[in-house]
Amino acid sequence: MPLSMALLNALRAVRRYPSPLSTSKSWLSTKASLLGDQNILLMGAPGAGKTTVGRIVARRLGLPVIDVDDDVLEAEWKMPVAAKLAAVGGERFLEEEGQALCNFSASGCVVSLTGSNPLHAAAMRRLKESGLVVYLDVDGEDILQRLGAMKVNRIVGQEAGASVRDILLRRKPFYEKWLDVRVLCGRGAAAEEVAEKVLEAVERYGDRDADTFVSTRSAGAASSGPKTRFGDVVIEGLAADGGLYVPKRGFPKMDAPEWLRLVDMSYPERALVLLEKCIHPSEVSASDLRTMVFKAYGSNFSSEAVAPVKHLHRNQYVQELFHGPTASFKDLALQLMPQLFAHCLPQMCNYLVLVATSGDTGSAVLDGFARLDADAARRTGVLVFFPEDGVNETQKLQMTSHGGGDDNARAVGVPSDFDFCQRSVKRMFGASGLTGHLAVEHGTVLSTANSINWARLLPQVVYHCSAYLDLCRDGVVAFGDPVDVCVPSGNFGNAMSAVYAKRMGVPIRTVICASNHNRVLADFFATGEYDLRGRRLEPSRSPAIDILKSSNLERFVHHVSDGDGRVVAELFGGLDARRHFRAAEPLLRRMRREARAGWCSEGECLAAVRSVHAQTGYLMDPHTAVAKVVADELQDGSCPVVLAATAHYGKFAPAAFEALRIQNAPEDPAEQLRRLGATAAAPRPHGGVTACLEESAGGQRGRGHATCQADYGALVEEVERMIQDSFLKVV
Repeated sequence: MPLSMALLNALRAVRRYPSPLSTSKSWLSTKASLLGDQNILLMGAPGAGKTTVGRIVARRLGLPVIDVDDDVLEAEWKMPVAAKLAAVGGERFLEEEGQALCNFSASGCVVSLTGSNPLHAAAMRRLKESGLVVYLDVDGEDILQRLGAMKVNRIVGQEAGASVRDILLRRKPFYEKWLDVRVLCGRGAAAEEVAEKVLEAVERYGDRDADTFVSTRSAGAASSGPKTRFGDVVIEGLAADGGLYVPKRGFPKMDAPEWLRLVDMSYPERALVLLEKCIHPSEVSASDLRTMVFKAYGSNFSSEAVAPVKHLHRNQYVQELFHGPTASFKDLALQLMPQLFAHCLPQMCNYLVLVATSGDTGSAVLDGFARLDADAARRTGVLVFFPEDGVNETQKLQMTSHGGGDDNARAVGVPSDFDFCQRSVKRMFGASGLTGHLAVEHGTVLSTANSINWARLLPQVVYHCSAYLDLCRDGVVAFGDPVDVCVPSGNFGNAMSAVYAKRMGVPIRTVICASNHNRVLADFFATGEYDLRGRRLEPSRSPAIDILKSSNLERFVHHVSDGDGRVVAELFGGLDARRHFRAAEPLLRRMRREARAGWCSEGECLAAVRSVHAQTGYLMDPHTAVAKVVADELQDGSCPVVLAATAHYGKFAPAAFEALRIQNAPEDPAEQLRRLGATAAAPRPHGGVTACLEESAGGQRGRGHATCQADYGALVEEVERMIQDSFLKVV
């Protein structure tokens, strides 16, 4: 529900000049002109401070204030609320309270609800229609202390033998069901501080234009055209000028008390709070986002912790990002991104999601989109291009086992490298003739699920935040102590998401980017020169980072240049046209303050797998080993370093056998996994990979899959064929 411009202007004024205005308790319509017919409804647990905060907010805005307990319930019942509860009991009390609220009417007021109002669905539906529900998410210990000070030892719904703490936990899902915006309160937050957060939250909710997006290549001039919103960037993927989308006002900054509230939360709970701050509720409502997040990070992950952090050696820790269905860190984004995509999908046409993959993205995209409901799946096709000889057998089986020639999902091998596949996909998005033809003739719009898509990158920010919170929870660091993060990276998306986590307030000292012998990023950070001329992509044992043109580096340059779109356009336009650019020295210095980069040889990678296994029993995949080697070289040991373990060793079994110098390795991939599982003390074998290989061994392995020539025109033909097969069948 959009807020009136009068309210927005009032909010901005009182935040600049917070002088007391009116203390009137009238809740007639005499002051409703500020809000039209909308209320600000404060919701939260008993003891959350709704009454006190409501009075402050109302005074700051000059609005009438209503306390439901005093002004509605006691006025109707002609007795104190506590007496009513004692007289009728909890179940009857909730029903009578709900009925009183169903008959309640007010507009243009600040309303402090009771702690039990959200338990009555009909009453909350009526209240929600009248305005904005602001959830005061107050620390549980604060609430218990306040209730104790007020000598409250029983609340509505509390049964014999149940503690107040238990009842508060049971109520939390009801609060999260009805909220429009959350105000996360740090422990010990004063009422004035909470009121300020309420004003900020209401202002943000009403000002949709503040949460818009710009291209990294935008000159930044004010535009009178339509605003680009979250739903637009999810569907479009790539900006029209060839740049990548970034939030216009940057990332929200959280303070230490807010971060500390997240320490004891589960991964889905952390993800929900963080994503609420990054996605405007008018684009994805809080309740819809909650449904998506808990579906994305549930039983489909083999670890309840989703992305657990484990101690490796000395000051080094690994964050295991491979517990999703396809055993790759890509699952952390691609179990959520398709749901966001389907939510934002306009009704008027079909969408073909084009993906170029260096190995892991393909299977993760196919798995994520396969979990959509039937209606969204009917209007969404997924076409993956992968380098035929640039992925290993397990990665290829994972991709080609999804769907078939007649389904809306397909993986096509190309006898070239990832850079060719990615370059071709980006070229299609920039070809207005092609995209126009597909839209007009076939009713189909192109989109992408690569990390150039903001909805792919955003969920990755969460796990970098979560890693630090895990270290706080386990006593490794106190909040505010620095850590380093080392990420095996080719496309720079994973590294960029760590930079954004730092922007939100996570005390990441340095993001270390680790490359294999395709070391274009390491060379760029060393020299300031990004040069692809005459450079060949060399296959490695860590194929997911066999990339020369790092798309998300563009977002990094935009970040360190303070959003200078002209600089970004000049540099990356030059890279597109001439395969080369040189960063100016001041820009290079700023880059090096944020991140460092290094690389390792194939021999060093295998040696790291072998030495870590010998010392700890832990078996790393070759990508994690690349991070280990570079961290050993560049990290000074003065603070903990988190290595991003981006894949499970089971996806790269031949490299593991080679590293461990195990002779007579089994030929059957499923048997290879069983053998490695018996060798490694940790991590456990990955069930999804094992099942895929066992099914293939049972008769599916060796079936043909589509391939096409390494020619741009041939890839375009595959796109048209996919559209014909997916959306234009005659039945």
